[in-house]
Amino acid sequence: MSRPLEGLHVVECASFVAGPTGGMTLAQLGADVVRVDPIGGGSDQHRWPVAGNGTGGAQAESYYWASLNKGKRSVALDLRSAEGRELLTALVTAPGPDRGVLVDNVVGRRWMANDVLVARRSDLIHVRVQGYPDGRPAVDYTVNAEVGIPQITGPEEGGAPVNHVLPAWDFTAGLSISTAVLAALHDRGRTGRGAYIELALSDVALAGVANLGWLSEAAERGRERPRHGNHVYGSFGVDFACSDGQRVMVVALTEGQWDALRKVTGTAAVFAALETALEADLNRESERYRLRETIAAILRPWFAARDLARVSEELDAARVLWGRYRGMTEVVAAHRQGAHPVLADMSLPSGAEAITARSPLRWNGDHGAPGETPELGRDSEQVLAEVLGLDAAEIGRLVDAGTVAGAG
Repeated sequence: MSRPLEGLHVVECASFVAGPTGGMTLAQLGADVVRVDPIGGGSDQHRWPVAGNGTGGAQAESYYWASLNKGKRSVALDLRSAEGRELLTALVTAPGPDRGVLVDNVVGRRWMANDVLVARRSDLIHVRVQGYPDGRPAVDYTVNAEVGIPQITGPEEGGAPVNHVLPAWDFTAGLSISTAVLAALHDRGRTGRGAYIELALSDVALAGVANLGWLSEAAERGRERPRHGNHVYGSFGVDFACSDGQRVMVVALTEGQWDALRKVTGTAAVFAALETALEADLNRESERYRLRETIAAILRPWFAARDLARVSEELDAARVLWGRYRGMTEVVAAHRQGAHPVLADMSLPSGAEAITARSPLRWNGDHGAPGETPELGRDSEQVLAEVLGLDAAEIGRLVDAGTVAGAG
């Protein structure tokens, strides 16, 4: 199926999560994304999780690297050499209306500075990912700590900060990268101008918590928000245990969801009496939040008297907003049965099997293909011939000199 970004050419020189996510997003929409790595791979080439649980040693294949870089072409260059750097610069600034797009997280290399590249192509679109706006390094786990989220995460009785597992700011940054590229392309199409767009991970995190109103709340209160365990902040939502030990998360954000929950559990009269006794209006989200512990205590016996199958049937019939707690092995099992069309299987070069994802965007109802399995340096010779017009003899010389490396 034709994808909307077919014909667009992007060069990606980025490691870890944010930059590769941006490139992968563009690739799954049809862009030709050429990822350039140093010979031997970058610092994320063998990052966990890896095939064989790490038993393959330093060269174990990374599920992480393979999945974030699928669908891209791979070029491996000796970036310590002047000739290797020149090849990368030439790829970035190659002529053509659908070329001249770079995504990188390179800091401190003068030969990759924006003004140096713009001198070669004035309409270059250059998106640079940073840790902090001043160029200092940062990762998701450090910026998340600095915006206060670990202090409000975890059980009520906990004292130490609770780190998250998901690199949410990296993913948000990755999607911001793809948005920046598309916005800059739109502007270049109208005006002929290029753009230099800097995106700091710390700014992504700060913008996120500010836009949710969390900083405003802290400023007004002058203190941290208290931890509430699995309770949803500002509304009603919490987990319940079923009779067979399975757990479900139930949420009532709207009046309709709250009404459905009361009806299915047969507690409407109980809550009406509670409202009268406490002079509360539980149709208001803030009141459901204030009385969350009391509400949970009233609802808990209903869940405890039913196994998951019955809870699922009754909640679905009543259109209650809920979800079941699953382990990732259960998600894998469901995928094996065809339950999640967005997921796909992918074979690594060694033959190890990986589970990856198609684009979550259903373009005219179709997720599209996930993208071909990446292999470091596999496309070096093809890209140099196609983009730079190098002949076989010149490419052979570069390979012999160790400036260019192919797959394997």
